[in-house]
Amino acid sequence: MNWSSVSQTLSVSVGCRDKMLLSLQLLLLLTLTIRTDGYYYYMTTDCITSSSDLTDVEYIDTYHFNKDPVIRFNSTVGEYVGYTELGVKNAERWNKGPEVQQARGELERYCKPNLGIDFSTVLEKTVKPRIKLVAEQQASGGHPAMLMCSAYDFYPPVIDVYWLRNGEKVTSDVTATEEMADGDWYYQIHSHLEYTPTSGEKISCVVEHASSKKPIIIEWDGSLPESERNKIAIGTSGLVLGIILTAAGFLYYKKKSSGRILVPS
Repeated sequence: MNWSSVSQTLSVSVGCRDKMLLSLQLLLLLTLTIRTDGYYYYMTTDCITSSSDLTDVEYIDTYHFNKDPVIRFNSTVGEYVGYTELGVKNAERWNKGPEVQQARGELERYCKPNLGIDFSTVLEKTVKPRIKLVAEQQASGGHPAMLMCSAYDFYPPVIDVYWLRNGEKVTSDVTATEEMADGDWYYQIHSHLEYTPTSGEKISCVVEHASSKKPIIIEWDGSLPESERNKIAIGTSGLVLGIILTAAGFLYYKKKSSGRILVPS
């Protein structure tokens, strides 16, 4: 009988969008190879909780033969329970020996320290999103305008992006992507709003995320289309540059002219 593999896996399942309830499960998988014809025996140890204060931690130790459970210790039950004839015999023997006392101590010794580390380094880690609000399409020819509000580089992935128009939540003409993983623990999401511009209206993109205690509100400045603002900025820069070059040329000409001596013909 020999150890064939030892691995540790962290799996995290996130609840619904409007409920930041996280369920953590630590899985320590130890595999023992006992025969060479495909039969195998292994043990799994699970530490399960749904809250960061670790008040509902449950320790489960299960022995399997060919994927079927044979015997299990659950900290809620407090003793070993057998599922097969061999498992029942071992459960009776272990519940009378030091094995059950050792298993009862694993909740405090193994589960709570490891779960505390995982909550602080993974589950409670938050990164504030970077928000960008742009106009993707201007209103023209009877077609509505379109704004896009994007949130980048945030964690955890649970996020809510919505629109306000004159302080009221917009419930129509809105499309959004799902939270998209960037492959580096961070996520991005994009929301689009179709609307017909009205004088004096106020449009805002609102982002709610665990990294911020208050909603992040970005107001849209529709005084000028973004393309027009870019044209004005480029034109102004060109005008200023032209004035500078003209002034420099004039000063150079004056300097050269002052050094000449005019001779009457």
